[in-house]
Amino acid sequence: MRFDRLGLTFDHPDNWTVDVDDASGLQAAVTAYAPDGGFWSVSAHAPGGPAAELAAAVVQEMRSQYQELDSESVEEGIGGRILRGFDLNFYCLDLTNTAQVRTLETPDAVYLLLCQAEDREWEETAQVFAAMTASFVAALGPGADRETGGPDAS
Repeated sequence: MRFDRLGLTFDHPDNWTVDVDDASGLQAAVTAYAPDGGFWSVSAHAPGGPAAELAAAVVQEMRSQYQELDSESVEEGIGGRILRGFDLNFYCLDLTNTAQVRTLETPDAVYLLLCQAEDREWEETAQVFAAMTASFVAALGPGADRETGGPDAS
């Protein structure tokens, strides 16, 4: 199915539940929940904001809840755009979990993407998360940055 509201557009599986949070127009946030408990979310923040600080704040909050949190800084290219953030691993209710935090800066907004699932489901669910992220990035249209992260020379 396609979600297309609040300036956020992405594809998601038919059997996933979608929850919308529009904080008085200041920040739009959408979370899609898998039937097995994993989730993928995207939120839009004011353009020009500190994307790195936004991602770091998520990691700090996660670390306050999960003291044995492992985090690794990552950068990945998707659809000609560079997403930066962290891969996280932690224990919750004696189960290992994986999460990904990514930020994407555009002239219109800074987007924060977060996905999380138990490791028992991660391999399968991660493919769905990746497809959802790719559909979100594609819906934004061509980016000014390319895989190198520099300005578009064309």
